[in-house]
Amino acid sequence: MTNALKFYIDGAWVEPLGTVRLPVIDPCTEEAFAEVAMGTPADIDRAVAAAKRAFTSFSQTTPAERLTLIRRILEVFLERHDEMGDTISRELGAPRAMAHAWQAGIGRRHLDELIRTCETFEWQRKKGTTLVNHEPVGVVALITPWNWPINQIVCKAAPAIMAGCTMVLKPSEVTPLNALLFAEILDAAGVPPGVFNLVNGDGPTVGAALAAHLDVDMVSFTGSTRAGIEIAKLAAPTVKRVHQELGGKSANILLDDVDFEAAVTAGVNSCFNNSGQSCNAPTRMLVPEARHDDAVEIARRAAEAHRVGPADHERTTMGPVVSSVQFERVERLIAIGIDEGAQVVAGGLGRPQGLERGYYVQPTVFANVHPSMTIAREEIFGPVLAIMPYRDEEDAIAIANDSPFGLAAYVQSADHDRARRVAFRLRAGSVYLNYPSWDAASPFGGYKQSGNGREYAEWGLEAFLEVKGIVGYGD
Repeated sequence: MTNALKFYIDGAWVEPLGTVRLPVIDPCTEEAFAEVAMGTPADIDRAVAAAKRAFTSFSQTTPAERLTLIRRILEVFLERHDEMGDTISRELGAPRAMAHAWQAGIGRRHLDELIRTCETFEWQRKKGTTLVNHEPVGVVALITPWNWPINQIVCKAAPAIMAGCTMVLKPSEVTPLNALLFAEILDAAGVPPGVFNLVNGDGPTVGAALAAHLDVDMVSFTGSTRAGIEIAKLAAPTVKRVHQELGGKSANILLDDVDFEAAVTAGVNSCFNNSGQSCNAPTRMLVPEARHDDAVEIARRAAEAHRVGPADHERTTMGPVVSSVQFERVERLIAIGIDEGAQVVAGGLGRPQGLERGYYVQPTVFANVHPSMTIAREEIFGPVLAIMPYRDEEDAIAIANDSPFGLAAYVQSADHDRARRVAFRLRAGSVYLNYPSWDAASPFGGYKQSGNGREYAEWGLEAFLEVKGIVGYGD
């Protein structure tokens, strides 16, 4: 990638003002295969200045003009779709087929859904003699994570452009190459200079400078709850809008009427998707006490059926976790689970047999997990499932809601009306009934310490809009 050591500012690839570079590590081999430049607050100043200049004219374009631009972005994205899949597979360690179908494919799905949304979105409406008008919020900072990188970049940048905002993106420094490729896509699609700017760097330096910047009107952040709290503090003195999608510890309630073979197996596979590195992964499986042992045996078989290995091997169903930091965190939490008395029925500490290099974690299942245990309360972000018994439906709901997080929840039942009734009582931003297909039109975001605001479709667009009432506008 020819632009890896540059930033995209004001419609051009420019040299960084600093000299620090960071290697990009292949998590399958633990070896560097590229490097990127690391930004400074001075780089952020010039990127924000470019966005501020561009906002004057871009904010005055019409929704129809911006929708034409989004359609062009989709065209160019599709032209480079396979390159995007290969890039994410290499820097994240995701199995190649999954990286193409989902890691890259989800970007296309978001663009498709945004186009459908904007074909019918009501930008203005009359309420009596008042005109209610939707207008861009201004210059926005986009700070995105490494686990579903292009998903979070597209579901922020595309609606921000559609809203008429201008922006500065700081992608994760762990998986930065897909973001550089996305900048090339926007450039080729004809996004005007200054509308989209990209500066690579770390959170404490570049992310903090963005969050605190006087000329940034909004921060849209996806990442850990800890980092989200720091960003909110940095943003508070300028009273900018802060939109956050943070951590999760999602419960998966299997009611007593469900087909356990199918429901447990699907729950294990969903938990282990993307090597367990999904904020909405169903990491707490709640099962009736009387069926606990049955569920454990099914989960054990499902976990042991996974083939852990390099991303480019055809038989691989699970790649490594993304980094040495993540590997050490997951291993530490597995050890805590063992120390606190949870029963390991699959996986455990150490790499899978035969994999001496790479950040590979064994697909791990714990049984007889108590709600007070660390592995039942902390987000592990790895392929670790906690199976928790419950007494009755009321107990299951209480356990599911007993969490500082509220991003997602899952309910499995043969009785769909029963599943619906349980769903209404769960304190989570998304509830998934009987493992439905992923829906780009559904609002995504959390309750409690899982964040605030919603992304995807019209909710993602509205996140970047101000509402103006022009009173006395007339008939």
